Amino acid sequence: MKIFYSSKFVREYEQLPVKVQDAAENRTLIFRKNLFDKRLRTHKLSGRMNRYWSFSVDYKYRIIFEFASENIIWFHSVGDHSIYQ
Repeated sequence: MKIFYSSKFVREYEQLPVKVQDAAENRTLIFRKNLFDKRLRTHKLSGRMNRYWSFSVDYKYRIIFEFASENIIWFHSVGDHSIYQ
C-alpha cells in the first residue's frame, strides 16, 4: 500500500503539537499493517464527506483519508473534529 499526503494534510500536520505528531506517526504504522485495527476506530464518513474515511490518532485528533485505488491511499486532513466542517 502506498500513502500519499495532500498539501493540506502536510500544512495541518506541521501545525500539530509534537506530541500529536508522534501519536499520528505511531497510528500510521498501525494503519499500514491493518487499516481496520480496532485501536484506530476506522469508519466511513457520511453526508457531503461520504467518499472519505477517518481514523483516530487519539481521543481528540483524526486523520481523514480516501481510497484512490486498491493500493493507493490519500491522507487529506488531520486535526480535531473541526476538520469535518
